[in-house]
Amino acid sequence: MTLYFTREHEWLRVDGDVATVGISDHAQHALGDIVFAEVPDAGRSLNKGDDAAVVESVKAASDVYAPVAGEVVEGNAALADDPSLINRDPEGEGWFFKLKLSDPSELDGLMDEAAYREWVKTL
Repeated sequence: MTLYFTREHEWLRVDGDVATVGISDHAQHALGDIVFAEVPDAGRSLNKGDDAAVVESVKAASDVYAPVAGEVVEGNAALADDPSLINRDPEGEGWFFKLKLSDPSELDGLMDEAAYREWVKTL
């Protein structure tokens, strides 16, 4: 599996032609205690940059964007009952949705983990 990050603080873990998408640890720290998450339904088609999900914290509400184009194959239903999963394990069990990639070449414009961690230090 390969891990990618965006400048909007989403991560993607790619396995074959399916990417699991969530928000980075940096993003969940910036948001604070997360109280609500809305994930997309399976079957929804997303273009790169589309609003895909919503996350709300005690501080703010934010959109989670589709980092690449594809079709949602699964939303993380566990977040409806326990949105704090995003705070506890943002880059693991706190994932938002799984996306079947429609254009794997879009991954080329994303950062690897080392580049993302270095970029975050500049913020």
